[in-house]
Amino acid sequence: MTDIAEFELDLEHAGLPVTGHGFEAWIAEGRELLKLAGPLILTQLAQMAIGVTDTTMLARFSTTALAGAVLGNTLFYFCWILGSGPTAAVSPMIAHILGADPTNTRDVRVVARMGFWSVVMVATPLMAFLWCARPILILLGQTPELAEAASKFVVPLSFGLPFSLGFQVLRNYSTALSKPRASLIVVSLAVFFNGLFDYALIFGHFGAPRLGLMGSGIASATSFAFTFMAMLAVVRLTPKLHVYRIFIDALTPNWSKLKEIYVLGLPIGFTMLFEALLFFSSNFIMGHLGKDVLAAHIVSLNIPSVTFMVPLGVAMAATVRVGLAAGANDREAVRRAGWTAILVAALFMSLCAVILALWPFEIASLILPATQANLPALALAVTFLHVAAAFQLFDGVQVAAALSLRGLKDARAPMWIAGASYWLAGFPTCIFLGFGLGMQGFGIWIGLAFGLLVAAVLLCWRFWYLSRDR
Repeated sequence: MTDIAEFELDLEHAGLPVTGHGFEAWIAEGRELLKLAGPLILTQLAQMAIGVTDTTMLARFSTTALAGAVLGNTLFYFCWILGSGPTAAVSPMIAHILGADPTNTRDVRVVARMGFWSVVMVATPLMAFLWCARPILILLGQTPELAEAASKFVVPLSFGLPFSLGFQVLRNYSTALSKPRASLIVVSLAVFFNGLFDYALIFGHFGAPRLGLMGSGIASATSFAFTFMAMLAVVRLTPKLHVYRIFIDALTPNWSKLKEIYVLGLPIGFTMLFEALLFFSSNFIMGHLGKDVLAAHIVSLNIPSVTFMVPLGVAMAATVRVGLAAGANDREAVRRAGWTAILVAALFMSLCAVILALWPFEIASLILPATQANLPALALAVTFLHVAAAFQLFDGVQVAAALSLRGLKDARAPMWIAGASYWLAGFPTCIFLGFGLGMQGFGIWIGLAFGLLVAAVLLCWRFWYLSRDR
């Protein structure tokens, strides 16, 4: 079932699991993991820079515009997570195929093609949901003014959703082929592209109309389209990516692969959603405790969000490394790839924990200026960052373990683990400590940390259980 006769295949791009035993094999695996993870980490940080650009420019336009964008982005991110679950299945599926047979071009092409099919199938209903943003937000208790502002932002933004999901297919395809620099190049260009269009359409520069919030939505949607088109060009111009010719027979279905994408991808989407909803809920809960508590909470969440990009990039690389080993049916290589990723994530986040514990005020004041009016919020942020220092380790370990399991095509159990950890352990602890014991914001942060701790322990146990010799 291979297409080698069609064209000469350079196998170097596919990546190979590390074989052998002993300390040298672990060092070799660490080297392969970091080689793959480095560009992925930088890509995640570049994507964060796009969000920071949007927030900064809208904050300069008006507070209503900023608040509307926050609400609109919450709805958009909810839809994006649901849609990106099936696209995330592309990476482990291709890794398994190449691990079993590095010359199997046909099945790699089919998986990529069915990834695009999944985008077409999910994008339309999700876009229709976003078009109803105004009544949905009013139903959720938001004021008509903010609901209208969010709608002005998210309706034009919705047209970028299929492009964003299509980019994820291409990104996961190139990552599985050990070519992560392709997406890094594209996202780095998108930072400047998005900033330019934001500046033009929000404020009316370069002869463009002054559209404010709507202009930001149009700019972001255009940026998503740009990343997809640019990624297509990079794939076309990179011989080791173009060699699979993933658009051959683009309209031909493969029902078994499409089913596998959904069977694997939907639980992945719900796993991400369970964690995201816990932190979204904490925002609403903190809002009931006053503006200083909410400001401290937002500042304190932004800092771990940046450090989290490193273990997330390591974890995305682990999906491929574990998948290659699993496809080759090398149980020892599976264990080595997964535990190497977990160890690297743990070491980095432990370093971050020490830094947060030693200099919380200095770090928080980088985001929130240390003025007299901000001192109450900064004092709370220092307390929250001490808790964040503790959960850095748990957060890094849980994402590395979760995506190592994804490399084993194990998605349903991690979904239930995430649901139980965040909503049966973390959220009730937030409510009990925050309100039952009167610990308020500090108690809520302990609850968040506890949820991550439970997830880290259970996901590591799950990986150990599935990767052990039997």
